[in-house]
Amino acid sequence: MEFLTSLSEGTQFLIQIIVVLICLFYGARKGGIALGLLGGIGILMLVFLFHIKPGKPAIDVMLTILAVVVASATLQASGGLDVMLQIAEKILRRNPKFLTILAPFVTCTLTILCGTGHVVYTIMPIIYDIAIKNNIRPERPMAAASVSSQMGIIASPVSVAVVSLTALLINAKNPLAGFDGYINLLQITIPSTLFGVLCIGIFSWFRGKDLDKDMEFQEKLKNEEFKNYVYGDSKTLLGVKLPKEAWASMWIFLGAIALVAILGIFEDLRPNWGQIVKNGVAQVDVFGNPKMDRLGMVAVIQSFMLLAGALIIIFTKTECKKIGSNEIFKSGMIALVAVFGISWMADTMFAVHTPMMKEALGGVVKQYPWTYAIMLLLISKFVNSQAAAIAAFVPLALGIGVEPGIIIAFAAACYGYYILPTYPSDLATIQFDRSGTTHIGRFVINHSFIIPGLLGVFSSCVAGYFLAKIAGYL
Repeated sequence: MEFLTSLSEGTQFLIQIIVVLICLFYGARKGGIALGLLGGIGILMLVFLFHIKPGKPAIDVMLTILAVVVASATLQASGGLDVMLQIAEKILRRNPKFLTILAPFVTCTLTILCGTGHVVYTIMPIIYDIAIKNNIRPERPMAAASVSSQMGIIASPVSVAVVSLTALLINAKNPLAGFDGYINLLQITIPSTLFGVLCIGIFSWFRGKDLDKDMEFQEKLKNEEFKNYVYGDSKTLLGVKLPKEAWASMWIFLGAIALVAILGIFEDLRPNWGQIVKNGVAQVDVFGNPKMDRLGMVAVIQSFMLLAGALIIIFTKTECKKIGSNEIFKSGMIALVAVFGISWMADTMFAVHTPMMKEALGGVVKQYPWTYAIMLLLISKFVNSQAAAIAAFVPLALGIGVEPGIIIAFAAACYGYYILPTYPSDLATIQFDRSGTTHIGRFVINHSFIIPGLLGVFSSCVAGYFLAKIAGYL
């Protein structure tokens, strides 16, 4: 295809962007695993039509997804997740008046502990039951809880998004002074995320009409069949005696997370293989201390998640066949394929055009740092994955001169797939709300999740910016 390769770089890039966007839009429309598979079409067109050398898929990210998903799926299969949900339900049912504030924090915390937002499916029926039985508009806590569950990903010590972002920042050509990695990132993302969740809860407390003042809802209640459907059987884990093995599996899983955090904080506990030497020169950090060839946090998370799953199988009566058939495993494998196709396609295209994009966009992003957050937010919507958005855009952002401090400050912007109600957790939440208050509007964009999402991400980015300033990253 000499015609295509003879075009100017700008024209080639425009055509390639159109190809990539078509793949993303069509894959997102089909949903599920299609997003990753469509990446294969994009790669082949870039390689065979434009003669671009294939890039590299985000292997570390993919393997981390695999390890975390297997561990979380094993936790679910063993009943350990039910223990967490039972504890969460006790907290919510003891404080029903504060459900709209507490529910988002509960789902966010579950995500932080498990590294995946897909744990939200099992708590949503409980949130609905508490809301409807206490005359609380279900949309208020349920939409807030769904959005908050996804916001917790960038604050989780075992999430792929956190690990991949840390690795990209540490391995940048111009690493940030004073940023040692994993724990430094969480020191910004955890408090900023919790602040965003709080803002969502406060806003949601006042949104929509109370059920007794919602005339449309009250009119529907006159239909006895609808009323029975709305106030149907309670969903609860209270009073259910969970086996000791379920408790053991939960403590094994949480213990593995605690060890990961400890190794992240105290890096001297990790094995090292001597001082790093490049081109015959021993490397030192900004303080003059020797840089050691130390076991990375990516490998730590991968190995300890596999260890957690193995110990759960060894010390409990978990049936291995249940691991590969539950919701967490299936959703995780879909995410794995999506990251594979998207990250490979993005790396193939952007790597060859980075110098041009640096010249075209570098000045704009430096002058208006907030444009980085908007770009990351939109890419996240296209790929429906925080990890995939980071893998696709952060290397490019670093390449065109975006300051690492800005990337840390606006880390929450990697969550943008609430913009359209196509993500599984949002769609499931709509189905769990039998009252119909959590909904997709007539114009699609006016749905229950968009304002909580925009508010949560915006407030989290603002908090992240000030925290990054205090930490000296900006």
